Amino acid sequence: MGGMRDVHQICPRFHAAIELIGARWTGAILVALMEGQNRYALIKAAVPGLSDTMLAERLRTLETEDIVERRVIASSPVQVEYYLTAKGRDLEQVVKTVEAWSHKWIALPA
Repeated sequence: MGGMRDVHQICPRFHAAIELIGARWTGAILVALMEGQNRYALIKAAVPGLSDTMLAERLRTLETEDIVERRVIASSPVQVEYYLTAKGRDLEQVVKTVEAWSHKWIALPA
């Protein structure tokens, strides 16, 4: 029988990444951005049940993590748009893979 020395430690980078993109609402927000929903109201409309508070919080986190870039458009009134950074766009294949898995294995919620 194997002892404790046989335990494979989970990579801290992997764990941090999964916690970041697996946070509630984050995946859906990323998909909305990947599909070109760049304005706050459009992102909110694309994700049923997402509150203003949670959307603002998640966008701030994604901005802090350099996954999303917030752009202020000097117009009247001022407009704010959100775009995926190179780091964020690099998640597209990950998200598509999870989406394919979900279509195969996850039942539609009632």
